[in-house]
Amino acid sequence: MRTRLEQAKRLIVKVGSALVTNNGAGLDLGALQEWARQIAALRAEGREVLLVSSGAIAAGMQRLGWTNRPSAMHELQAAAAVGQMGLAQAYESAFSQYGLACAQILLTHEDLADRTRYLNARSTLSTLMELGVVPVINENDTVVYDEIKFGDNDTLGALVANLTEADCLVILTDQKGLYTADPRNDPSATLIGEGEADDARFESMAGGAGTGISRGGMITKVRAARRAARSGADTVIASGREPDVLLRLVGGEALGTFLRAGNTPLVARKQWLADHLQLVGAVVLDEGAARALREGRSLLPIGVVEVHGQFERGAVIACRDADGTELARGLINYSASETRRIARRPSAEIESLLGYVDTPELIHRDNMVLV
Repeated sequence: MRTRLEQAKRLIVKVGSALVTNNGAGLDLGALQEWARQIAALRAEGREVLLVSSGAIAAGMQRLGWTNRPSAMHELQAAAAVGQMGLAQAYESAFSQYGLACAQILLTHEDLADRTRYLNARSTLSTLMELGVVPVINENDTVVYDEIKFGDNDTLGALVANLTEADCLVILTDQKGLYTADPRNDPSATLIGEGEADDARFESMAGGAGTGISRGGMITKVRAARRAARSGADTVIASGREPDVLLRLVGGEALGTFLRAGNTPLVARKQWLADHLQLVGAVVLDEGAARALREGRSLLPIGVVEVHGQFERGAVIACRDADGTELARGLINYSASETRRIARRPSAEIESLLGYVDTPELIHRDNMVLV
């Protein structure tokens, strides 16, 4: 099943604080350069890579001369603010050596819970990838309380995998992968090569906290794999200190622990759409648009004759024919008021009618399921 990783076109690579800061000794510039080199090679193969990087607080601690992670919130926020400057500068320098531009993206879980902000984040990341820019994503620890106290970038990596509909989440850590028990305490522990992401047994195997530098531990990685699987993304947990780890993984080498998702990304997303019981609106289609949907094509605004309900961009709505029969449901790219303005008009006129254009489709076929 690791052939799915070889075929992956979009990967989320998450690196932890212990790796980024060499166990708290300061930013490991050599490691950052190595990841940049490997990501550049993956990009040359036609793959898209988004990097989720911890390390802002740890880097700030080092710059401030602190050896122990503070518990006071204002000190954690100060460390994050100081460290984020150095972290962004280090990644910019590393990627520029390989002709790649990178962009700093600071997110919170709230950004991904609010539908409008979620869609804005997705649009920004999609645009950056289209431009050939490598997004470097971190939690916005400077301003967010909960993420510093409870959060971890394993979870953020899974959320970004869901957000971008990635094929695989690669979690690089200071361990070789998931073991049957903690190898630091149990010499009989063995590495788990492969498994299902939703296997409940893995959580008990992964018990234990992170180090004094990192906040996660193996338990958050197992939970992240389960979360990523909801959108069909597989997860690999592997050592970030393994030479050429990213290139060897996509080359099919059996490194670390491979946790399979139950469905492909497309199947998982469409299952989620099909299971939506509460729809916030609907569009009525002309005969041509109804036929196009049945043939597996996207919905364009020119085929919409009526708009019902009030909904925001990204809502799940129904698509009905002239008789009121539901044909499909999907994620709409424009709000109800915007849809009314562009209904019965060709996609080429969207920008002149709305002042901007997100996509030419009202609902893309990949975000639609026939019912």
